[in-house]
Amino acid sequence: MRRVKLHNPFKTRIIDEKLIREHLALERTKLANERTILSYIRASLYLLIGGLALLQIKEYDHIKWLGYLSLFICVAFIVVGISRYIALARKLSKLLQPDDDEDDPKNRKR
Repeated sequence: MRRVKLHNPFKTRIIDEKLIREHLALERTKLANERTILSYIRASLYLLIGGLALLQIKEYDHIKWLGYLSLFICVAFIVVGISRYIALARKLSKLLQPDDDEDDPKNRKR
């Protein structure tokens, strides 16, 4: 059986060809997680800019509450995005932990 060496940010290891699809799917999920946190940050920045702009308008004092609401939602987006990113990153790190090498003679059961 041919073995393939893939890069893993947690630890480089040798993976059987059967496990390549699973490993690559996990890598794609990691990249999607990073893309998602960047989307949360982008949306949060848009809300921050919009909220600050609404607070700067002097003629429309009756919509200041909308500016404050936008700033609150901005902070909520950052908190939710970071918490989701950390939760999924922890799950993925558990999945990407190297298994005990079954080929290693020291780890074989007698």
